[in-house]
Amino acid sequence: MSQQTFILNGKSITVDVHDDVRVLWVLRDLLGVTGPKYGCGINVCKACTSHINGRAFNPCSVRVGDLAPDDEVTTIEGLPGTVGRDLHPMQQAWLDRDVAQCGYCQPGQIMAAVALVGKVRREGRSITEADLDGIRNICRCGTYTRIREAITQGERHM
Repeated sequence: MSQQTFILNGKSITVDVHDDVRVLWVLRDLLGVTGPKYGCGINVCKACTSHINGRAFNPCSVRVGDLAPDDEVTTIEGLPGTVGRDLHPMQQAWLDRDVAQCGYCQPGQIMAAVALVGKVRREGRSITEADLDGIRNICRCGTYTRIREAITQGERHM
């Protein structure tokens, strides 16, 4: 085993783990960060969506050894800290729009939505229907209409 260092939700952490272990298992099993959910383990369902350096990524498909010490991993637990509030505006939009049913996929959905807003803002534009169509996070409860409404609301308040 070897020491792996990266930034998690604003704090530098070091774990003693083989470099080929997926980041999702490091987060959940070693660090107790359970917001990123295990769904498929093969980068399909996207229930584990988190951010690396402000962009969406799926920790089930990234080896911890591929992270650099200055890579910033943000999970749903750390999302409010990125705006200095108790809730991120996208989380509030989820509550306002009553998005969650079972709730399992919601952390990944919210993280994907925040990353999408960041992407379109860097491009100097607003979210379009085509952008919303591009989100591939799976929701078994089928709350896609409310998810789209929440993303649009969240974008206005970010």
